[in-house]
Amino acid sequence: MATIRDIAKKAKVSITTVSRILNEDPTLQVSSETRRIVNQTAKELNYTVRKKSKSSHSFSIGVLQWFSIKEEIQDPFYLYIRQGVEDYCRKNKIELIRNFKDDINYIDSLKDVDGLICIGKFSNKEITLFKNKHKNIIFVDLCTDKITVNTISLDFKNAVYDLLNLLKAKDHKKIGYLGGLEYVDKNILYEDKRKKYFIEFCEKNKIEYKPYLIEDSFSIQSGYKMMKKLIENNNLPSAIFAASDSIAIGALNALQEYNIEVPNTISIIGFNDTVGSKFTNPPLTTVHAPAYEMGKYAANFIYNFHNYNIPINMVFPCNLIERKTT
Repeated sequence: MATIRDIAKKAKVSITTVSRILNEDPTLQVSSETRRIVNQTAKELNYTVRKKSKSSHSFSIGVLQWFSIKEEIQDPFYLYIRQGVEDYCRKNKIELIRNFKDDINYIDSLKDVDGLICIGKFSNKEITLFKNKHKNIIFVDLCTDKITVNTISLDFKNAVYDLLNLLKAKDHKKIGYLGGLEYVDKNILYEDKRKKYFIEFCEKNKIEYKPYLIEDSFSIQSGYKMMKKLIENNNLPSAIFAASDSIAIGALNALQEYNIEVPNTISIIGFNDTVGSKFTNPPLTTVHAPAYEMGKYAANFIYNFHNYNIPINMVFPCNLIERKTT
């Protein structure tokens, strides 16, 4: 049985264009020749249009995920955001076009959507490119110096200050930071606000941190490697702030391998509150980042507020969840 994807491939147009033509979307602006080709191709492939119910909406949202599928598995934060978008679209009968940045011709496949959600970190060049192609657009988990596009980000400052105040209250005077490096282009490093506010807090409160600050990538393997480096250099602080739960889980594995007790010898705090953080040994103290809700809000914004022309920056709160590693 032929699919919309088959028609799009043969007609050499996007999947969204095929869907909107076959469903007779009156808001779609394409040439009569394109309509003819799509309808003729559908007929040749014996494709039957499924009639939408009266409650269905002729609205499409494109999702561009800057992580690859492999990276999503290693650190599921962006997966949770995407799932929030998908569940909202499913509930509201919105057509969804998913793309990853490493997909071939992802820009072309998203050109006809009614709104675009970009998840992750993007360069200024990319932001300008997408903004020029889509007026109805929002970036999720992106912090910009100026409010020139719609964004959803996290309140990193209060989140980091809360977790460090917890460690300070427990009399920790040497605190390490295990982070990840993210590049928006080959040579452009994205500034991690967690690291920025970590350093700011430590400097203000005279906490020793410089010998224990290491960065690699946001993965379990990276957390294991960074923690192992501190252990083998006989250079352990009394507490560690890991910039993601994946890093924290890897660090916990390294500590257990060397029989270093948590939290008796060293405390550790993660970030994101992924599902696995409840089931580490001991259960991980972490910061809950509302990733799923960020995705739902992004989809709701694109769907319901696309006629507003003033860009806004939405900042979501994070909550410290104390378990057994502190």
